[in-house]
Amino acid sequence: MNVTSLAAAAILSGMAQLAAAANPLSVHVLNLQDGLPSAQVEVTLEKQAGKQWVALGAGATDADGRIRALFPEGERFDKGVYRVTFKTGAWFAARKTDSFFPEVPVVFVVDGKLAHYHIPLLISPFGFSTYRGN
Repeated sequence: MNVTSLAAAAILSGMAQLAAAANPLSVHVLNLQDGLPSAQVEVTLEKQAGKQWVALGAGATDADGRIRALFPEGERFDKGVYRVTFKTGAWFAARKTDSFFPEVPVVFVVDGKLAHYHIPLLISPFGFSTYRGN
């Protein structure tokens, strides 16, 4: 690989990180059973509208167990109640591991006080924990 290719790769990588940093919502999944990031966990994002949930986006965690930009690009992250659902049952099943929770829904409030919301999820086959990260 030549210097020009390396420079271009560094610039593109930096641009991707800036774009992700500008996104108002990220998630991170760690497997407590082995202490490693949980890659390829399917995640959905919805916003509450009255008594309904409206789908906004979806993705899968990367090799580091993260989705750095879950909120749809170009949309406003308005105040309201949102739900991120982690499809943990399918993830454990793909690894031939029994689990108790087929999915983990995390409902949270966006109050407009923060520019970025981060939702970490710690999972094991029979339990989970989450909190507001930064």
